[in-house]
Amino acid sequence: MAHRHQPKEEEHEGASTAELLIEACRRNNTDLLSEILSSPPYADNEEAAAHLLNTTTTVLGNHLYHEAALRGNYEIIDMLLDQPGFECDPVNRADGDTPLHSAVRWINSEPEAQRDFGNELVDMMLEAGSNPRAKNKAGLTPLQLVDPSNEGLKEVIRKHEYAALNAGDFVSAADVKGAAAAAGAHGHEDDEDAEFSGSDEEERAEWERQRKARRG
Repeated sequence: MAHRHQPKEEEHEGASTAELLIEACRRNNTDLLSEILSSPPYADNEEAAAHLLNTTTTVLGNHLYHEAALRGNYEIIDMLLDQPGFECDPVNRADGDTPLHSAVRWINSEPEAQRDFGNELVDMMLEAGSNPRAKNKAGLTPLQLVDPSNEGLKEVIRKHEYAALNAGDFVSAADVKGAAAAAGAHGHEDDEDAEFSGSDEEERAEWERQRKARRG
């Protein structure tokens, strides 16, 4: 039974919509992708367009995002990620890879001169919501697939992984300032003459008051 949001597939110059999408992602052809998405029935139906982009796969079980990531096609990936409802972490059939795994595999196969570009690509994917901790069928995360010599890429992934792990747990600047003031109120005698490092006049006045109180 056809999905209720999946319009009947149209033929375009002998190729199906799915075949055209796969070709667009493989060849980094943003014009072709734009043409498909701006044509009926997808132009005025975001849900149908998202379903088309998220469920179109190759005969080997790669999603469109995998096909683009395996070739480092930055422009088409950027365009895909801009589409409402686009899925960032589809899993392919062969290896259980997400597109982030695929991008790392592509970078590993490229010469070192491509590494800066590859880092930018992965950073964009992570910023868009790709999960740096997703594991494939072998139990490996994208970070574990990185060429050991590619420290730059490892750092990009670690940065996002750290941010994801510590979401909501970072201490704010206000908390740090408050803790410092409390420490000053209960500090040791040998800290009495320490230099005041704050810039707020009210805090300076409070610090001076506490200092005089300690000295009697």
